[in-house]
Amino acid sequence: MISIANLAKSFGGRTLFSGASMQFNRGERYGIVGANGSGKSTFLRILAGQDSASDGDVSIPKRAVVGVLEQDHFQYEDERILDVVMMGNEVVWAAMEEKEKILARASDHFDAERYAAVEDLILQGDGYGLEARAGEILEGLGIATRHHDQPLSTLSGGFKLRVLLAQVLASSPDVLLLDEPTNHLDILSIRWLEEFLQGYKGVALLISHDHRFLDTVATTIVDVDYGGIKAYPGNYADFVRAKREERERKESEIEKREAVIAEHKAFVERFRSKATKARQAQSKLKMIDRIEIERLPESSRRYPRFRFQQRRQSGRQVVEIKGIAKAYGAKTVLDGIDLVIQRGDRIAVIGPNGIGKSTLLEIMMGAKQPDRGTVEWGYETHPGYVAQDHKSQLVSEPGTERQTLEDWLGGFCPGEPIGFVKGQLAAVLFSGEEGKKRLGALSGGEAARLLFARQAVAKPNVLVLDEPTNHLDLEAIEALVAAVREFDGTLVFVSHDRWFVNELATRIVEITPEGVRDFQGTYDEYLAGAGEDHLDAAEVLRRARESKRAARDGVVRSGAGKPGAPRTGAR
Repeated sequence: MISIANLAKSFGGRTLFSGASMQFNRGERYGIVGANGSGKSTFLRILAGQDSASDGDVSIPKRAVVGVLEQDHFQYEDERILDVVMMGNEVVWAAMEEKEKILARASDHFDAERYAAVEDLILQGDGYGLEARAGEILEGLGIATRHHDQPLSTLSGGFKLRVLLAQVLASSPDVLLLDEPTNHLDILSIRWLEEFLQGYKGVALLISHDHRFLDTVATTIVDVDYGGIKAYPGNYADFVRAKREERERKESEIEKREAVIAEHKAFVERFRSKATKARQAQSKLKMIDRIEIERLPESSRRYPRFRFQQRRQSGRQVVEIKGIAKAYGAKTVLDGIDLVIQRGDRIAVIGPNGIGKSTLLEIMMGAKQPDRGTVEWGYETHPGYVAQDHKSQLVSEPGTERQTLEDWLGGFCPGEPIGFVKGQLAAVLFSGEEGKKRLGALSGGEAARLLFARQAVAKPNVLVLDEPTNHLDLEAIEALVAAVREFDGTLVFVSHDRWFVNELATRIVEITPEGVRDFQGTYDEYLAGAGEDHLDAAEVLRRARESKRAARDGVVRSGAGKPGAPRTGAR
């Protein structure tokens, strides 16, 4: 379906990748991985025709429909949400729009020939099933039926991006190009997307930093590293194993050749001056010249060294939350939340977006005030907080964005020399002159790493983390998991990364509309003990369909027999 030949991309004197040749086939799902800045997104933009290659060719059939996840929702702000999704199928949507215009002019002039042609386009594209498909996709992505007829502007930024994802999925593309499609999705929606992609028949290329998503969805991993692009069959776990074994095999081969060279050199040194061995020594020298040793390129992957140590133990009871309630206008997100956290707990707070998880952490940390209820921290508790919006947390005070990394981090360890500060920055991959960078110039991933460096010097005994994997690449996420495992204090975190949750949590607190479910155990154990997998996509869809059917039946009953009852369907 798609083929690339000798593809290369350079910026100035830096080559992201070169000599890339491969084919992407129908029915396969390709997970694109690589360090931040390695060229993953650039590669996807080249395939989408949004960027040009420095060299090489991309071949995509002319009639192929390519679905690309957009980030600009502002062009649709006043459009009905369901219409925005249906617009993804450009041919069918244009035909439906034209049909409406023909019918609107029918009293003056009815173009029967054009009407028949437009109707044929709609039928060929299954246009009469498009609205139902669009609604189903929106429900799967966590946007309830009651919102579908509202303008896009009524949704928050994260949910607007879900609508744009729904738009791509509803377009029936032959090729799907998705850059971080799980961003802004909760666990339920990620699970639904996995099910959708597993049934997708076209070519899918996906950039993701979600281990479990890549393990579940990908049939091939495309690795952007060592200045090239290489495909590995299987999911992410298969790729990690294959790449490690490949590197070990090459290193072992190099060691063997170096051992042979050392042996020959030793012989030459020992017998160079002996006339009877001179011919053999010369032969050994020629053999050394013929042995080729491959110099392995340096990987673009870099692993930060996060380290969290508590300054001292807290008391046995870390924090008690009593009757916390919070509403934003008419919307109540928390209502009567009770929770007691003990020393050593490793709690994952989970639940759908908008249920109040981040709000709960903000109330715990005093960043927001509850409408009612109390938060009581225990004896000798010293919490360290990393908010979901990393950059906002860094530059919360006016003028902070002009501070250098060294000055900012040094402010949290005033008794330490500059060498200590530089060492802490180097551990999270800010080396040399990068310490002179201004806070306002940091990317999301850099801001996250810097906030974790702050926790390393602050030495809290309670880590409170809100979506800590946001903006981090796979290497940084793995390093963070390793560091948090070693942390011997108390952990409370919100995350939609199921791999991250299952690696770290020993207690699951799920916030639901009915209240809090509190479970002692890992995430996998929680699912096994729940009686039903609340992440099962088919179950989510079944409930969504029932909700939609009930809502539709209510409209029919209330409008039955009345003139001017509202018409449902495409405009």
